[in-house]
Amino acid sequence: MQDREISQAVIGRLPRYYRYLRDLKEAGKERISSQELSSIMKVTASQIRQDFNNFGGFGQQGYGYNTEYLYEEIGKILGLDQHHSMVLVGAGNLGQALVHYFVNKQNGFDFLCAFDIDPKLFGQTIGTVPIRPLEELRTFVDDNRIDIVVLTVPKSEAEGIAQTLADSNIRAIWNFAHVDLDLPKHIQVENVHLQDSLMKLSYSIHKYEN
Repeated sequence: MQDREISQAVIGRLPRYYRYLRDLKEAGKERISSQELSSIMKVTASQIRQDFNNFGGFGQQGYGYNTEYLYEEIGKILGLDQHHSMVLVGAGNLGQALVHYFVNKQNGFDFLCAFDIDPKLFGQTIGTVPIRPLEELRTFVDDNRIDIVVLTVPKSEAEGIAQTLADSNIRAIWNFAHVDLDLPKHIQVENVHLQDSLMKLSYSIHKYEN
């Protein structure tokens, strides 16, 4: 199904489809047309059909899409039918908020441990997630199958931690540090720059004031 390269624009829309379809399914909507989905999501119907055709189409002419089936198939494409083990590096306010958000969500993303440099945090927990010394990170990653490392540390620390993990078996880094990480290709990196989003909002406010 995915022998050819799928554009990042299409991949970027998949979580939105998944989120809207989940809401439709929970509201009891059994089927939906591309036109209806277009109206809800503000994406053209032709774009929706093109996006889904990258993965086989999913619909039936004259019927549209079965909401639950489409939701489940997009979940599989996103890998959400599998569990992803995660660790947090940086148990400050942002890191703790992320762990609290995901704990007990039953969404396939499971925090196993958190790491920090502050001795006062060692032995404490974030919900049920234990906090351990940062120097134990590499051993923990080597001894456990960790898919995703979440970095919520200062820029000055992020690159060093990332390089420590560069030849490990982790599969991805979700990076909230204010730096774009350069790592081997076998480690996927998603850089999240919160200030960028806020500056885009500032631009929009300024644009519509003038």
